[in-house]
Amino acid sequence: MYIEFNDKIWFWRGPAPWFFVTVPEQESREIKGIANSVTYGWGVIPVIVRIGQTEWQTSLFPKDDRYLVPLKASVRKAEGLEEGDYVTVRLDIRL
Repeated sequence: MYIEFNDKIWFWRGPAPWFFVTVPEQESREIKGIANSVTYGWGVIPVIVRIGQTEWQTSLFPKDDRYLVPLKASVRKAEGLEEGDYVTVRLDIRL
């Protein structure tokens, strides 16, 4: 399953600070529909993500009926991204 969307990077300051992009509602519903087939525990979904020219493997985190895409520092640096930037995210979820 491939999903592509555009949204804003935001920073979570919680005990372990991290940057995320939130998957929109409709796309999150589509992912939730296949979640039981692809999750490896506590609702996380393994994915291959592409932003710009950078591709990496990570896991989507469920939160409030949506999913979060974590953006590690190496990705942000490679693509010149900062909090508040809008990015096009492509998700590859392997069934």
